[in-house]
Amino acid sequence: MTKSTKSISLLITLFIITTFSSTPSKILGRKVGGRTPIKDVKTNKKIQELGKYCVEEYNHSLRKYNQLMQNDNIEFLNFVEVLEAETQVVSGIKYYLKISTFTLGIVKVYDAELVIKSWEKKKELIHFSPFNYAIN
Repeated sequence: MTKSTKSISLLITLFIITTFSSTPSKILGRKVGGRTPIKDVKTNKKIQELGKYCVEEYNHSLRKYNQLMQNDNIEFLNFVEVLEAETQVVSGIKYYLKISTFTLGIVKVYDAELVIKSWEKKKELIHFSPFNYAIN
C-alpha cells in the first residue's frame, strides 16, 4: 500500500469514528442520559398502567400512615389518567409522569417518578407530590 492510500484510509477511519462517537443522540434517536418525551400518552396502555400503579402505591403509603397515626380523615386518590410522560435511561428506566386524579369530586394533578429495573423485576415509586403550576 502506498503512503497516500494509507493516509486516505486513516482519514476516512478517523472521520467515521468522529462522526459516530460525537453524535450518539442522532444515532440512538434520543439524547443519551436526557429525558425523552413519550408521545400518545393518553392511548399508551403501559404508561396509563404505570400512572395507576403510582396512585395505588401512594394510597398504600397513606393507609400505612393512617394506621400508624390512627387518622380517619385521609383522602385517598382515584386515578384518572396520565397527562404527560417522559423517560430517562438511568440504572433502569426512570419515568416522569404527570397524573390527573380526583378526590371528593376535586381534580388534582400530581408529579410522579418511578424507576423500573426489568432485570430485577422491580418497580419503585420514588416521588409523588402535587404538581406546582408555575405562574409567570
